Amino acid sequence: MNIVLDTNVLVSAMLSPGRKAYSILQSVFFDVFQLVYDSRIMDEYERVLHYAKFGFDDGDIEAILSPIKESGLHIVAHPIKDVPFTDESDRKFFEVAKMAGAVLVTGNLKHFPDDPIIMSVSDFHLKFLG
Repeated sequence: MNIVLDTNVLVSAMLSPGRKAYSILQSVFFDVFQLVYDSRIMDEYERVLHYAKFGFDDGDIEAILSPIKESGLHIVAHPIKDVPFTDESDRKFFEVAKMAGAVLVTGNLKHFPDDPIIMSVSDFHLKFLG
């Protein structure tokens, strides 16, 4: 199954090992799910994970992003302009998920349109990881 992870899921996984976001990320690393991304998403992952406020060191960031780049599915998504977004910076995640037939997992449902492919971390974890 293909999934797209909103950046807040990666941040949460790194800040709180052992919690739901972390187990979702682990399932990607153990090939339970195929992570799909595009260059815009990878750029955001790299930029946000380097924010000083999180205090992640370069080695930890590389330990997360390298396996994503190596085993994830990199695509080029087509623009979707007919769906309104409260935060335009989130549109890329939706476009990639739609293009890949993926589930989009986010910690911020309110930033996304009401669409069955979009799930909260808790709902995704409950449905697919028990």
